[in-house]
Amino acid sequence: MDALNNPHNPRNTAAYFLQAAIAFGVSLLGMLGGILFLPLDPWQRLFLGMTALFLVTSSFTLAKVIRDQQEAATVRVRLDEARIEKLIAEHNPLGS
Repeated sequence: MDALNNPHNPRNTAAYFLQAAIAFGVSLLGMLGGILFLPLDPWQRLFLGMTALFLVTSSFTLAKVIRDQQEAATVRVRLDEARIEKLIAEHNPLGS
């Protein structure tokens, strides 16, 4: 098949999704366990907890923004290709 006529649409496998979810869970639990079991004052624990929460939420936000930019670029490329094909079809100098 021609690469221009068949746009690549990547899909994640179930195993890759499961690995990512497990890695996220293990790292989050490790971070929370470290915060709970470190010899710290309560205000230091709260500071680290708030920082961890902000880190997790900003990571999700960053992932969403990157995904949205990639999707927009993909749609834009498809629209540009369609416009070019339409222009070529309309302005065929051979008149076939």
